[in-house]
Amino acid sequence: MSRRPLIFVTFWRGKAWAYNAPEEVLPLSISTQVIFWVLAAAGYFVLPTALIWGWARWINLPKLRTVSSILSLTGFVLATASALLGVSSIAYAQGIHDFRFYDPRLMRMFRWGFLLSLGAIVFGLGGVWRSSSVRWHAPVAAIGTLAFWVMAAEGE
Repeated sequence: MSRRPLIFVTFWRGKAWAYNAPEEVLPLSISTQVIFWVLAAAGYFVLPTALIWGWARWINLPKLRTVSSILSLTGFVLATASALLGVSSIAYAQGIHDFRFYDPRLMRMFRWGFLLSLGAIVFGLGGVWRSSSVRWHAPVAAIGTLAFWVMAAEGE
């Protein structure tokens, strides 16, 4: 069975009418296309790089016990949790459950992903003032997860 929405076609006096089909596909402006490309690059290319590189740095470098480093690590853990929620929600949607439009479970996943990303941004920015192993990786990964969730919500 196809995952596309059904388009009902009826015939009335020899004319075909399609219901719930798009009236017209409008071209996107250049600025909108640029925004989509930037979000896609941040969510699908920068995010995995920042997460892998950040965890490798955190494992290999000495761990500082300052407030700034703890804030950075907390933001980085929240960004990682948001990314794991994104990956697991994609796997869940593809393998187990086919989401309807505005499915309540999907909306809950979007909400938790946004909230985890926003919390990661707050904690990550709180930790950029002093040097630590994930000082810049935390806000970059958090912005990447937020970009991912924005793109996912735009696709809905």
